[in-house]
Amino acid sequence: MNGKLLLYILIALPLIFSCKSSNDRKANDEFEVPDSVANKGVLEVSDEAMENITENISSHIETAALIKDLNAPFSKDYLAPAGKVDNYNTNFEQALILGVYGADMGYLNMYNKTTVALDYLSSIRKMANSIKVGQFFDFATLHRLAKNNEELDSLMYITQRNFNQMDQYLRENNRSNLSTLMVAGGWIEGLYLSGQVYRSRPDEELREAIGEQKIILGDLMILMRNFESDPDFKNLIEDFENIHQLYQDVTITIEQGEPTRKVVDGRLVIEQNTKSIVNVSDELLERIIKESVEIRNKIINQ
Repeated sequence: MNGKLLLYILIALPLIFSCKSSNDRKANDEFEVPDSVANKGVLEVSDEAMENITENISSHIETAALIKDLNAPFSKDYLAPAGKVDNYNTNFEQALILGVYGADMGYLNMYNKTTVALDYLSSIRKMANSIKVGQFFDFATLHRLAKNNEELDSLMYITQRNFNQMDQYLRENNRSNLSTLMVAGGWIEGLYLSGQVYRSRPDEELREAIGEQKIILGDLMILMRNFESDPDFKNLIEDFENIHQLYQDVTITIEQGEPTRKVVDGRLVIEQNTKSIVNVSDELLERIIKESVEIRNKIINQ
């Protein structure tokens, strides 16, 4: 696996927002954003910063394949309850849980659990409408995709693009705080799920993938701290800071290899071969997994 392997089982977070026509979007753009929803960040998040993070977390396909190859048995107990959407009353909670449900959809997708996935799609649609991004949600398309996970690479390219469009829409409407929350919710749920899989089926590559989360977590902390003037964000940042501190003891070194060449479409291509070496002790790994459980359960009120 390459050095960009980042643990993020969020197969469905971008997938849950399927962009409709420009006319539909224009009609839905015209609404008043209440103060409770508006972005309270000090600085606006640049396109480059958010794209860098979403591009990194989009490399989750490799990790999804890795977990599936472990032949770990499916466990519904790992998932956040899908039938408790009414427990999340604020836009803050709804954006976080939307990210969590997206990660759970990824786990379900891996195991082809179509029936259960449809329950989560229903909850996702309700959350999306609550935070006024329902115009990016196409339930009919998602119903079909939940039943057919072939050509995943092409599907993920399209859905990642749609997520970027939704994120841009939120930022243009002074709501980048919600976009950040969705990424945070999905990230912690992805880490939680992978930790549970690792506990049941310890694997060196999965261990390294968990350790490599240090990279994306550093970027995510910067994004979240931009909204620390919001009391809810401040509490969330404090929770994430606990796991962030644990990751400070994870070391990642990059080993440069000899470049190789190959011919692609009749053209010479030179590839720079690098390898990331992740060092995380058994004790530290368990502490990270345990902390991910505590943060995640607090988010889902469990």
